[in-house]
Amino acid sequence: MLDIKTLQDTFEAYRRQYAFTQDPQGLYEPVEYIMASSGKRLRPVLVLMGSALFQGDQSRSLPVAMAVEIFHNFSLVHDDIMDKAPLRRGKPAVHTKYGLNTGILSGDVMLIYAYKFLAQGAESPEAVAHLLDVFNEVAIEVCEGQQFDVDFESRDDVTISEYINMIELKTAALIGGSLQMGGIAADADAIALTELRSFGRNIGIAFQLQDDILDTFGDPDKFGKRVGGDIIQNKKTFLILKALELANGEAHQTLRRLMSTTPQDEAHKIKTVTELLRNLDIPSWAASQKEKYQEAAFTALDALQAPEPGKEQLRRLADQLLVRQS
Repeated sequence: MLDIKTLQDTFEAYRRQYAFTQDPQGLYEPVEYIMASSGKRLRPVLVLMGSALFQGDQSRSLPVAMAVEIFHNFSLVHDDIMDKAPLRRGKPAVHTKYGLNTGILSGDVMLIYAYKFLAQGAESPEAVAHLLDVFNEVAIEVCEGQQFDVDFESRDDVTISEYINMIELKTAALIGGSLQMGGIAADADAIALTELRSFGRNIGIAFQLQDDILDTFGDPDKFGKRVGGDIIQNKKTFLILKALELANGEAHQTLRRLMSTTPQDEAHKIKTVTELLRNLDIPSWAASQKEKYQEAAFTALDALQAPEPGKEQLRRLADQLLVRQS
């Protein structure tokens, strides 16, 4: 079983082989710009790992990995436009650098190329159809999750279960789907594919919960971006939702007021909200919720009928994702 760094390097070499350098440059230069930007390459690595578990051929899994990474970056291009986010991975977002119209069109062509690569991920028409079915389901779920996220911005009655459903759709579906599609490329059986999907989805939820925790309670020197960004943007993360559920009297009124306004003194807002969360023991509760999904993921992985070295590699990757500080 190849180590994670080797899989990352293997994918990166494949990506460069199919770099978007063709004409018209006005369309493809923005695509190459975001595809070449630094990232963990988590999803394509999961495709390769899911395939390698069942001795899959990389000539099949690499195009699937490419399709998944193109789709993921396509969604980021359009998310940044919707969020009016000026930066992505510390660099100007595609629409900031190249303009709004180009951002939309380049994102559109990325989605089409994702399908083009995906079709190379299996030999039989039946397997290609299976890949397309899973990919389409995941792509729809990602869009649904994004819409829920947008809807939540204007609602003050979001529940924790609704929030978990949103992040499962927006984030975890593609993580689970990446493993599942890797398995399909290697002709894994239906039971194995179900366990891969369950492992990936639960790790994906835990991954996003960890991101929420770090955004509020992370070490600024390690997090890589400003801690408290979700608080400034009035995002209803599961931390805030639980705090609103637990807080009483003045604490509840203060939290609700702060999470619905944009004061000039952002530092004071972050400090006040964070102190309220700590007083309600939200960090401990949040960690327990993350661990619940992590345990569910490992239960699915334990049930997976696959060689132990490959399963252990997935455990190590999951551990790295869920104890990270950035």
